[in-house]
Amino acid sequence: MSSDTLRPFTRDDFDAWYPLWRGYQAFYKVDIPRETSEVTWTRLLDPVEPMHGVFALREGRPVGIVHYIEHRSCWTVGNYCYLQDLFVEPGLRGGGHGRALIEHVYAHARRIGCSRVWWLTHETNTDAMQLYDRIADKSGFVQYRKVL
Repeated sequence: MSSDTLRPFTRDDFDAWYPLWRGYQAFYKVDIPRETSEVTWTRLLDPVEPMHGVFALREGRPVGIVHYIEHRSCWTVGNYCYLQDLFVEPGLRGGGHGRALIEHVYAHARRIGCSRVWWLTHETNTDAMQLYDRIADKSGFVQYRKVL
């Protein structure tokens, strides 16, 4: 990513963010209502919220996103940082954008004293797991959930 860069979202970026966010949803075969996405966007930009978002840029054009959330843990004094969503346009995967976005989250977490960065991926996301296996450790935990 020599000529590319990362930058935080700004208020004027909704129209660049939303198609990437929809691409992420399509990848995971979900359809989050636009109203929910608008609330998410507001939270990502609110300095009081523990949520953040960053673009990966290629030649100045947003081609990837990451969302991350700081939260408390009962296991450590330092917060954890949950890397909730990571997406790079399909034709640009493998070019370093995803890794750069993850490394940005690592740097942010270190800067604010987090004890851990963690995330989930679907077991079928084997392409991404090739990267994840190189830059993080598998926890061995299995996720359970109940939608309410």
